[in-house]
Amino acid sequence: MKFLLGLMWLMHWLPLPLLGRVGTGVGSLLFMVLKTRRHIALTNLRMCMPELTEAQRVVLARQHFQSYSRSVWERGILWWAPEARLRRLIQVEPGVPLAQIAASPTILLCPHFVSLDVAGVAVMLETSLCSMYVPQKNAAFDEVLRKGRSRFRPVQLFSRKEGVKPIIRAMREHLPYFMLPDMDFGDKDAEFVPFFGIPAATLTAPGRIAAATGAQVIPVVATFLPNYTGWKVRFYPAWENYPGDDMVESARRMNAFIEERVREAPAEYFWTHKRFKTRPPGEPSPYLKK
Repeated sequence: MKFLLGLMWLMHWLPLPLLGRVGTGVGSLLFMVLKTRRHIALTNLRMCMPELTEAQRVVLARQHFQSYSRSVWERGILWWAPEARLRRLIQVEPGVPLAQIAASPTILLCPHFVSLDVAGVAVMLETSLCSMYVPQKNAAFDEVLRKGRSRFRPVQLFSRKEGVKPIIRAMREHLPYFMLPDMDFGDKDAEFVPFFGIPAATLTAPGRIAAATGAQVIPVVATFLPNYTGWKVRFYPAWENYPGDDMVESARRMNAFIEERVREAPAEYFWTHKRFKTRPPGEPSPYLKK
């Protein structure tokens, strides 16, 4: 891992168009080699996009591997490049909503697109934040990741085991909560809500935290700019009348929003995650190979 991190440090000096193309090439190779992850991605795409042909899904899965690999190599720029270079490469639309964040407790809702770390950097170039963090198994990688994510502003990172209380305290101290809401963590604190028409174990935490703190929810999505020229980070208007009285309906609303964004940049969504691994009682895992 230290060798890989050293290679990433060396390569972050490359122009982004060259570095991005290297990442794309590596992704093409990984698509052929990582059969288990390829199976997961194709299973997800069969479930979520049945309107595509199998050939079209294979093309999309390959593009996802290319995008994911590219995002990993480009992360060296996020971790080590000067602030001026990052500001040139990150296009923020319409801008980090600092006045809104200062005025009210805020959840920055960031779905799992491969460039989500870019969204975090865009925020931290302007203000501090808090988030949940899963420690990495490799100590060297964990240290670099933590330093990379907090090198511009102090960041409060909490373990999922600590629950939401530290998050709520930090939000009441005017730190926005950078939240990744769309992974399958099991059925605890989750409801089965449609995602692309498939029941998916969906965290109700965004609605519950918003209700407990009176927080506004501002979605933010990071995607690639064309031709390896950088990244676009888009902040959407705060959701009105959220979460309401029905936490299941608030989760349904969140999933519907994420679906719309996925259809705009389908290759960049995190298809190699087992989004549907938790099933309703009696329903088998869709990832079992037949």
